[in-house]
Amino acid sequence: MSQIPVKDVTPEKPKDLYQKREKIYVREVEGFFQKLRSYSLWFLMASYFGVAWLSWGDRQAVFFDLPARQFHIFGLTFWPQDFVLLAVALIICAYGLFTITNLAGRIWCGYTCPQTAWSFIFMWIEEKTEGTRNQRIKLDKAPMDATKLRKKALKHIGWLFVAFATGLTFVGYFSPIRELVPNLLSWSALNQWEIFWMGFFTVATYVNAGWMREQVCIYMCPYARFQSVMYDSDTYAVSYDAARGEPRGKRKKSIDYKEQGKGACVDCNLCVQVCPTGIDIRDGMQYQCIGCALCIDACDGIMDQMGYERGLIRYATENELEGGKTHIIRPRSVGYTVMLLAMMIGLAYSLINRTPFELDIIRDRGALYTVTPNDTVENSYTLKVMNMTQQPQTYSLAIDGITVKETDLPNEIKLDINKLITIPVTIEADPENLAATKTNFEFVVTNQDGDVEVAREESRFIAPRNL
Repeated sequence: MSQIPVKDVTPEKPKDLYQKREKIYVREVEGFFQKLRSYSLWFLMASYFGVAWLSWGDRQAVFFDLPARQFHIFGLTFWPQDFVLLAVALIICAYGLFTITNLAGRIWCGYTCPQTAWSFIFMWIEEKTEGTRNQRIKLDKAPMDATKLRKKALKHIGWLFVAFATGLTFVGYFSPIRELVPNLLSWSALNQWEIFWMGFFTVATYVNAGWMREQVCIYMCPYARFQSVMYDSDTYAVSYDAARGEPRGKRKKSIDYKEQGKGACVDCNLCVQVCPTGIDIRDGMQYQCIGCALCIDACDGIMDQMGYERGLIRYATENELEGGKTHIIRPRSVGYTVMLLAMMIGLAYSLINRTPFELDIIRDRGALYTVTPNDTVENSYTLKVMNMTQQPQTYSLAIDGITVKETDLPNEIKLDINKLITIPVTIEADPENLAATKTNFEFVVTNQDGDVEVAREESRFIAPRNL
């Protein structure tokens, strides 16, 4: 009996799941995508640090008041009962990410991800304090002296300043920032949770953006791992045109590389030097690529100097690189877009028709009903009503769907801002007016200021069978 040949494909040395970080010295580059990122970065920073200081009436515009269980976002106030809206909003964000990734790859990572934004700020501080890429390499190799110590100290002071401002602002969304900042002058005025979270986010920002950087994207971010399932042959991504660039090689500007049988790539390695994750885009698509397009700016600059056509490295699809046609409209992109639009419309409709009033009805669990000496039937209820608006309101209560002989339902309820009250209610009905042992009816709440119905909640009136 012949034996099936078997080949041993076990690697000589298994690769570690996590490799020790090698410091990446990112080279500064200017270009279209670098400017686009700068604009998006400053917009994000202005939004994050500025929105916390905006006011809306007599309160902070965006404020998450955990003790009061109120979440204020400009003119809207959300309560724990609105958790479903938060869930829908998060689903919309997820589908938005899926849709964008399917169309244009990881542009979220390259332009708007907080890890990318803060990392580029830290790299900017590093460059301003320690110099250009070559100067930083020489500085790290040089022995410690006064100059090196001064530059390193200035860099870390800048990093810590940005990190502390980040932690302070984050806590400022949960504790009034106009009170939090003055309280820093008297440390005892801060509570332990404010101190803890400011310290936590200061350390987290300093470590993630200053020391780990690309390690967060490669090893900690799950998006880097599952992004491939959202890619297809028509997804735009930062790509190297190997058909045009190979074989690469250094040459003088005056030499016609096509006559020598060479490609457009001059093998300058600038695309590697400007990459914040340290990859070579010429090796093909890699999950470490965050789509920042700095390699495009670097390559376009070299193409301009050599007098070659731009686009050796560019946003391109797999079909385009293979000489085919890119299809923008395709089943997956259409499905993602339709689902995204449907959920956005649903969320907008829910917000527009959202009633800032809460009505809960609890039946008396001690007794289903009570028969009075007059042979009528009584049912007891507990009503919990809450004014979820930011102004005092006056409401009226009514009963619809059952003929009531007598009730102690109040005709008018005055509620202050965010006020919750409990109202015991007894309803008495004549059995002759009851068609069954269980009668469905509704409590109706009307806002007296505008004579507008704000809530309608169903309940049951129960009577004995033999009455």
